[in-house]
Amino acid sequence: MSVRRADSLGGRAAIVGIGTTEFSKDSGRSELKLAVEAVRAALDDAGLTPADVDGLVTFTMDTSPEITVAQAAGMGELSFFSRIHYGGGAACATVQQAALAVASGVADVVVCYRAFNERSGRRFGSGVQHREPTAEGTALGWNLPFGLLTPASWVAMAAQRYLHTYNLTPEAFGHVAVTDRRHAARNPAAYFYEKPITLADHAASRWIVEPLRLLDCCQETDGGQAIVVTSAERARDLPRPPAVIIAAAQGAGRAQEQMTSFYRDGLTGLPEMDVVARQLWRTSGLAPADIDVGILYDHFTPFVLMQLEEFGFCGAGEAADFVADDALPLNTHGGQLGEAYLHGMNGIAEAVRQIRGTSVNQIPGAARTLVTAGTGVPTSGLILGTDGG
Repeated sequence: MSVRRADSLGGRAAIVGIGTTEFSKDSGRSELKLAVEAVRAALDDAGLTPADVDGLVTFTMDTSPEITVAQAAGMGELSFFSRIHYGGGAACATVQQAALAVASGVADVVVCYRAFNERSGRRFGSGVQHREPTAEGTALGWNLPFGLLTPASWVAMAAQRYLHTYNLTPEAFGHVAVTDRRHAARNPAAYFYEKPITLADHAASRWIVEPLRLLDCCQETDGGQAIVVTSAERARDLPRPPAVIIAAAQGAGRAQEQMTSFYRDGLTGLPEMDVVARQLWRTSGLAPADIDVGILYDHFTPFVLMQLEEFGFCGAGEAADFVADDALPLNTHGGQLGEAYLHGMNGIAEAVRQIRGTSVNQIPGAARTLVTAGTGVPTSGLILGTDGG
């Protein structure tokens, strides 16, 4: 997709199956087993079999290679396999890759998956432990010696500037946490089921890195999620209502780094998400008022506010009030703060449920959902709908 013109992908592919494992803090099984469980569940949901699959897409960070998942899940030959870089920024791009393969005829049925033991195994929140020398790691070398060692510390720099620029207090971030946990409290699959919080709870939670408190930071989760993509034509013959991929986009901004883009002209926005937003609006022909549900990547609450502003739902510095007013149904599964941290893939599944009308927090008449992937890194986004336009 060009950043200067609309593309022709919209409406040509659809999500027809979603499958997941349970979300836990100790899965008790390998990441490969989690991946295969999620893939099989997604295929069952789609009314398809492993023999129907000829394409797989995952994250570069995933430990279960495509050919290994194919073998373990009972698939046959693959004509397409792909991986997306940049951690959580890859989530929606896996679906874009699948849609591109389907639309071009390279593959007929593509499964996107992500599985990890991110609580009982490696914990991303612990920060930088060991890295082989790479060109992209050079940027971290300018920050690590000064104590910026964890994702929370990297985001805190931008969060502090955001509060200062718009004369806000950390309570602004609390509205996102309260909204997510309200939805999670009604979601039996969520880790924080029946555990809503208040703004007072948010304010009382301990500091992680000022101005971020514990309840501003997503949880860490063991689990797997899979998504099945096929053509819009084939989707009509399958048992579940399809979630048509109206638009899909990736984006990296100028002076982009992984979580440490501190040398840009400003720190109060997310230029990479602005690239995604412009492409999604241009290709879909839609506008913020046309979106019924927003599933926005919420590894840290401040970046949810900035995303709302980048997409034009509200003006700069106005997103906290926008969330407090419930102006847009947001993260109806509970988000990564409330349901589970699956690198954004569980958010795509919730967007599909909203289109199907099967969410535990269903928005009546939901026909258009916006989904975003990880921010602070090169990222991606989707608009899903009940039809192609």
